[in-house]
Amino acid sequence: MATMEVDVEQQQQQPRRRAVFTIDDDHPFDLDAYIAPYTGRTVIDRLIAIIIQCPSIAPHALSLAFQHLYRLRDPSLVNAVIGAYESVLGTQEGKGLPPVADVVTVDMEWVEDVTKRNVAERTKLEVELKTYTNNMIKESIRMGHRDLGDFFRATGEFGLALKHYTKSREFCSTSQHVLDMCMSVLELVIEQRNYAHIPSYVYKAEGALESLTIGSAVANATSPSASTSQVPQGSAMAMGTGASSTTSGAGLGASSMIGSAGGGSSQVSQSRKSTDRDHIHTKLEFVLALSHLGTGAYDKAAVAFLRLGPPEQLGDWIGKLVAPSDIAIYGALCALASLSRSFVKAQLVDNPTFATYIEQEPYVRELVQAYMASDFKKVLDILSRNSIRHNTDIHLSPHTPELTRLIRHVSLVLYFAPFETVRLERMADALGWSVEEVEREVVGLIQGGRIVGRVDSRGKILVAKKTDHRAELFSRAMKMASEMEKTNRKLLLRMRLYVFCFLLFSPTTSLFF
Repeated sequence: MATMEVDVEQQQQQPRRRAVFTIDDDHPFDLDAYIAPYTGRTVIDRLIAIIIQCPSIAPHALSLAFQHLYRLRDPSLVNAVIGAYESVLGTQEGKGLPPVADVVTVDMEWVEDVTKRNVAERTKLEVELKTYTNNMIKESIRMGHRDLGDFFRATGEFGLALKHYTKSREFCSTSQHVLDMCMSVLELVIEQRNYAHIPSYVYKAEGALESLTIGSAVANATSPSASTSQVPQGSAMAMGTGASSTTSGAGLGASSMIGSAGGGSSQVSQSRKSTDRDHIHTKLEFVLALSHLGTGAYDKAAVAFLRLGPPEQLGDWIGKLVAPSDIAIYGALCALASLSRSFVKAQLVDNPTFATYIEQEPYVRELVQAYMASDFKKVLDILSRNSIRHNTDIHLSPHTPELTRLIRHVSLVLYFAPFETVRLERMADALGWSVEEVEREVVGLIQGGRIVGRVDSRGKILVAKKTDHRAELFSRAMKMASEMEKTNRKLLLRMRLYVFCFLLFSPTTSLFF
């Protein structure tokens, strides 16, 4: 845990330098539409990234950030947002932008009021935790650490939040408590983008979820049934003969109603538990997919994203941590960059669940359709047109150049696959590149083994390497025959040595070994 806290501190102290992008007709970007689906701290994180990377809309992003941060409980975000904007003002791209005072006005009364309330609540929670600890109330101690973790997370003190979340693990008495702790830590590390620490908590949460599932199954199997049907019959037997039959009939009717009501409530409870498990499972799949994306394992990330359940199963994480359009973009780009065309067809195009995510971002559907139709020029044009959307995403931006490069390579490989020879000029026209750029990319793919062929630099022709399968089979057969001949010669020599008594064997020794 100490290592993880150090990682959080280093991430805050050493922000990564970002590239700067220009918004124009070829690279449009609608800031209001982009930020609308998000809530909470992720709004501020994304707007800070946009302020740094897109100076032309930095004033509008600064104004939106102040509109949202007044709804939170972390006054330090005021300095973070202003610091990001002022860092842009000192660059070449930021010249001509208005100063902070001309864009927003800092509400110092709000800052002081929130700071006082945070100090008061922190004191209250710490006193309560100390009281619970002195009284040795295990469940109350766990809840005290949980509440302090939630408080520190809301106020931006992530190291302390992580400390209290993990400390509550010592006082967990059920699998549900462990699961709640793991989900809280996962939300925290997603906000801080510490992808390397996600898998360990995912595995802990899966273990707790499995224990809950087994415990629920055992409880359902051992629960008594039809225990209520005995009561009305017994009361009827104690009454007279005439009333006995009437009361007995009424008792049986009542017992059947009670039994059906009990069975119905049991089914509702089981259905609710099954739904909760589906929600938890979808959340764990999502964080694991995000972890694979963060560590550069794009094939694993694509498979995990395409395996997600519907957006409703992500619950309150939609908006607070991610938007459905983000999942559509992450899954589609990772799939096109790392998976085969048949896999993309089966798991992405024909996937009705993932289609609900793609509906939130229409250009993703156009991208996938162009890829499946081998319209690679349109594929690359769509990637270029939406490059600002990809490069300003807090999770995707570090991987956008590499994913784009991989998709370009896949486009080249798939375009050349049906041909034995093709002119580089024709490839350039089909992909929208220059001939020199196509030649450079093709040579790199040949050197990397992705394309089997050679380039005629003078004629600007790419020629596939022909493989004579018949000659290859004959060569392999001759090689095996030669090896068998050598083995037989050695065996015959050994037999002759034995015949002429040059070799001595014990009774248990084989002639051939």
